[in-house]
Order: sequence, then C-alpha cells, then structure tokens
Amino acid sequence: MKLEFIKDGPALVIENTERLLIVADLHFGIEADLAAHGLYFKSHSTERLDRLMQTVNETDPDRLILLGDVKHSIPSLTRQEWAEIPGILDTIRRRIPILVFPGNHDIGIERFLREGELQPKEGAIIDSVAYFHGHTYPAPDLGSHLIVTGHHHPQVSLHDEVGCSLQAPAYLRAGIDAKALGLKNDEGISSPARALLVPAFNEIAGYDIVKIARDPFSPISRCMKQDDAEIILADGTYIGPLRMLLEDDADEEPGVDHHGA
Repeated sequence: MKLEFIKDGPALVIENTERLLIVADLHFGIEADLAAHGLYFKSHSTERLDRLMQTVNETDPDRLILLGDVKHSIPSLTRQEWAEIPGILDTIRRRIPILVFPGNHDIGIERFLREGELQPKEGAIIDSVAYFHGHTYPAPDLGSHLIVTGHHHPQVSLHDEVGCSLQAPAYLRAGIDAKALGLKNDEGISSPARALLVPAFNEIAGYDIVKIARDPFSPISRCMKQDDAEIILADGTYIGPLRMLLEDDADEEPGVDHHGA
C-alpha cells in the first residue's frame, strides 16, 4: 500500500490495485450557517470546488472517496445547499467516479447522489482499506484494515522557545482498541487495529489535536491509544508522537504542580 500526502488539499492518495483520492469534510454551505450566527461571508464554494478539481487533476486517481460532511447544514438543507450541491457533484462526477461515506452533516445528501455513490455510514472496505466518516461506530468487519476517517478536522499547533508558531492541518495516526469498538480481526492477522484521522479539506475547519485527545468526541477518538499516536503534517512531514504535545500542554497548565510535592 502506497500513501501520498497532498499538501494543497489537504488530501490523501492511497494506492493498492486502484489509485484512490481521499478527501474529508468539504462542508459546502458553511457560509449560510455562519450567517445564521451573525458572521457574514460570501460563499467560497466555487474556490473550494476549483481547489478540489485541481487536486483531482494533479493526482489523477481512479476514484474519489468523500469521507463525509460534503454539506454543512443540519438538520436540513439550506437554500445555499439546494442551489450549489447538485452542480458541485455534477462537476466532480463529470471528471471522476465518486463514493460518499455520509457524515453527521450529510442529512439529505442522498437525494443528490446517483446509484452506487452512497456508501454505508458505518463504513466499507475498498481495495483492502477501510473508510468511514467517523461520527459513529464502525462496522465490525473493518477491524483487520487500516481505518481512514474524517469528522475530527485535526489541526496541530506548535510553538518554539522564541515565540514562532505553526498552526496547520495534520493527520493523526494511532492504534485503536478494537475490542472496545466491537471490531473483528480476521484469522491469521496479528497486526493491531489502526486508524488514520484525515484533516478537513474545508479551509476554515480545524480542531486542535490536543483537544481531540483531551476531550474525545467520537467512538474512534475515545478508543484511540494515545501512547501509540503520531502526528503527520498535510505534506507528509512527520512531526512526532502525540504524547510530546500532551506533555507540553500539561506543563503549560496554570496553577498545576506537575512535579509532585
């Protein structure tokens, strides 16, 4: 299995017998939701779609896997989504076949999809890799495969001693507690269950990796083995173990003595 990290997505290419492009959390229509909360921005759907199509053209995959939250509004569709989503999906499928693993924001997305495009929300195995959005428990038979998931919008924040900082989308790769998740292991496979949390393609969606670890909000993140977790930037640069950030974060907590009596 070959992995390619696409910085300008962020996106991921996984190649076995097929070359698959994986994109998570597009959140088309997010601007309408922000407007409902008093924050007014023009729609950036056109620019976001252009960036997606550029990623498709540059990576030249066989199929595109959308890891959920293609749209943003819940529990219903907004006028923006009614107006934009059909054209967005038609633009994509004219270039490449798509598979959609629905997320918690994708209520109503099925009415815009064609036969064979909608995948089970609990996930499925495609070309020996497991995919699902990540807001629910995965299907039991995903356990013997790398589980690639969206939903978490992982983002890393790094600071050095002179005040320079980096805040960027990142991948979180970790072992997971297969038993707690109800996953099955195929006979003869002894490798531990692992998950790869994919950053959001949407340019304004990000959630700090330390917060994901400290306050997990999904079955996958609650069952993640934090001592085993590693951070990778969107361009594939290896940052290091998650515990490094967790230790730094603990050291910075005000009013807490971390050194004992």
